Amino acid sequence: MQQQNKAGKTTPPQRSDYRFFERISLRYADNDGNGHVNNAHYYSFFDTATEGYLRAYNLREVLTQNAKTLVVASSCRYYSEISFPGNIDVGVRIDRIGRSSIHYDIAIFKSGETQEAAAHGTFTIVCASRETGRPTDVPQAVRDHLENQNQVS
Repeated sequence: MQQQNKAGKTTPPQRSDYRFFERISLRYADNDGNGHVNNAHYYSFFDTATEGYLRAYNLREVLTQNAKTLVVASSCRYYSEISFPGNIDVGVRIDRIGRSSIHYDIAIFKSGETQEAAAHGTFTIVCASRETGRPTDVPQAVRDHLENQNQVS
């Protein structure tokens, strides 16, 4: 988890803070003119890894059976550069579940390298009724699974 050191500076999360990882191969097109992955691609990595998390635990179908999920907030803090060629491991965990929302905590690690995250992000979705578009409860089956896995802080 992202923490602050004695000087008040934010420190990167550690690999050990996460149990689920989605490996992503970086593409040449991910790099920008500065020779590192462009900041906009990090949000795509968050989306891909979150989807991988839901599918790995068979939660995607349950989550969207009677609702759609809308991203309502996201953020990213960068600690070190990543660049093509290579792979990244994207750690995903659930930070908290609200009545209608799920708050993901996500970190990007260089594969096979440091234990510190190169970037740390958040990704918040809201479950919304397909008919009205209004917020609806996170399905109980999803809530139960996450609480049983001790995935919620």
